[in-house]
Amino acid sequence: MAKYQFQTEVSQLLKLIIHSLYSNKDIFLREIVSNASDALDKLKYLTLSDDAYKSVVFDPRIDISFDEEAKTLTVKDTGIGMDEADLTSNLGTIARSGTKAFLEKLEKEAKKDSALIGQFGVGFYSAFMTSTKIEVITRKAGTDKVFKWISDGTESFEIEELKADSDESKKYGFDTSHGSAVVMYLSDEDKGYATRWKIEDLVKRYSDHIAFPIFLHYEQKKYDDKGKETGKEDKIDQINSASALWKRAKSDLKKEDYNDFYKTLSHDTQDPLMYVHTNAEGTQEYTTLFYVPQTAPFDMYQADYKSGVKLYVKRVFITDDDRELLPAYLRFVRGIIDSEDLPLNVSREILQQNRILSTIKTSSVKKLLSEFKKMADAADKAKKTLAEAGEGVEPSAENKEKIDNWNSFISQYNRPLKEGLYSDFANREEISEIIRFKSTAAEGTGENAWTSFADYVQRMKPDQKAIYFITGGDEKNLRSSPLLEAYKAKGFEVLIMADDIDDIVIPSLNKYKEFDLKAVNRAGSDEELGVDKKEAEKKEKEFKPVVEKIKAALGDKVKDVHLSKRLSDSPSCIVVDENDPSLQMERMMKAMGQAGMGEVKPILEVNGDHALVSKLKDTEDTDFIADVSFVLLDQALLLSGAELKDPADFVKRMNKLLTK
Repeated sequence: MAKYQFQTEVSQLLKLIIHSLYSNKDIFLREIVSNASDALDKLKYLTLSDDAYKSVVFDPRIDISFDEEAKTLTVKDTGIGMDEADLTSNLGTIARSGTKAFLEKLEKEAKKDSALIGQFGVGFYSAFMTSTKIEVITRKAGTDKVFKWISDGTESFEIEELKADSDESKKYGFDTSHGSAVVMYLSDEDKGYATRWKIEDLVKRYSDHIAFPIFLHYEQKKYDDKGKETGKEDKIDQINSASALWKRAKSDLKKEDYNDFYKTLSHDTQDPLMYVHTNAEGTQEYTTLFYVPQTAPFDMYQADYKSGVKLYVKRVFITDDDRELLPAYLRFVRGIIDSEDLPLNVSREILQQNRILSTIKTSSVKKLLSEFKKMADAADKAKKTLAEAGEGVEPSAENKEKIDNWNSFISQYNRPLKEGLYSDFANREEISEIIRFKSTAAEGTGENAWTSFADYVQRMKPDQKAIYFITGGDEKNLRSSPLLEAYKAKGFEVLIMADDIDDIVIPSLNKYKEFDLKAVNRAGSDEELGVDKKEAEKKEKEFKPVVEKIKAALGDKVKDVHLSKRLSDSPSCIVVDENDPSLQMERMMKAMGQAGMGEVKPILEVNGDHALVSKLKDTEDTDFIADVSFVLLDQALLLSGAELKDPADFVKRMNKLLTK
């Protein structure tokens, strides 16, 4: 049996790496700058740990220059540099990373503290996406030889030795110092990268927070007082911050530091409502800095919302377009995640769905929810202190801030947090302690008056077995709903749920601790109202003919007609069958284009004690019965927030009844 080795077509492999691994050309500069940062980090480490390098003069910096006419872009560093063997090994062998090899040599503790970025050895080749040729001029620290590596990104490369005193060596300062200069000859299509504004934009976007200063060299035109050009002058500006606030010790930072960084990060003019800064150490090392804005982001309810969280790996920006960094119900959060050891696929753009990223996400969610709960508890404590102080006492500045912050938070973000009840089963209990509701109780009535499930349970009547709620599209309409009459009479508090998603998320929760959640606008929810069963049966028998008349008049407009146990003042109300979607949900599904679910038919409940219903007892006038029946249905629909299909018919029937 013959044995053969696989043959590699180098040019095809290079083509694949250059044109398939990266979807965004802009990242090539990030990769080149990251390599420069790695070279500086390597030398920094060696000057501290290796006697052979301790005498090396180390002035860490990265310099970027460009020539628009020549269409060149140059990135130079004062790092470790390379000799001929390094060039052959690191740039001549695809997917062999000098950084990775260096890391493997580091002792465990040294590796832990290393800020080295590159891992896969293909980032350098991304420059060929924009360049027809690349030159690398370099001198390794502690040596006196200068080398030049040249390739057009096809199947070969060249290496030549330059004299240390040659013009080319002197051009980059390698006659006296060390480092590397990457010269990229841009294609006609990509010559726009050799401009001041494009370079600044890319550096600020991707490399603003790496540890070393990045300087941009450019020419600036000079003008006289009449606006006439008088010449040009050479300028050198540092274009990155060279620091990452989130990497600093929390003890060194003030509130103003956090607020200023937030405004830079989010382009918001307001201070954040709160911030959460976490440094995780151990098996996985990462830093998070999250902010909650004062005002909800404008795109929070848009399907194509943009994530407000930026992902960094060792201070190098990776993406701000990954919705998986935090769950959708926390889309209002702004901030950064910076991982020290998050593994990425060969392209730094594509994140692996791995255990590390999952752990960061899980921990971040729990931390945020914990902080939200702390904010709620602090506000509750401040309110209690204020209540105990008595009427007319102003809260302290500290307590006022706690109360105001919580009121702002819940008014802005209560609704998206509710989505977590449906989508985040693992954190459902934590979310249920944070979300708030309006209520028929005084504690949940009025501006900035909210109640929690826990508060509701504390106020429950001794004979009450469930938590009652009513859903709909308008708080005012819900408060005046006839469905609440019997519950108010019984002293049962009802939670007012006017958010469009309440009909979906609250039933999915089903219970809070040991208490069932029951919608008062569903059939069967009135079982706890303590109605005398014998009396109810007697009344049902008495009004059965009336119910049959109404049912016959309405026909297929309703699912059924019942004599109500919950009405005291109003003549009628509507409920839905326990297994049917609510009318509110039906409207929402139709708005989303999902009209195929069929029309939900309501159950009409009528009040036998109301004069309008009693009028049907002794009449067989079919027109009168129909008028009363349709008015009973339509007014119940109106009070539920539904739109009448034929308002003209409702008005006509109402006028007929008024004139009789």
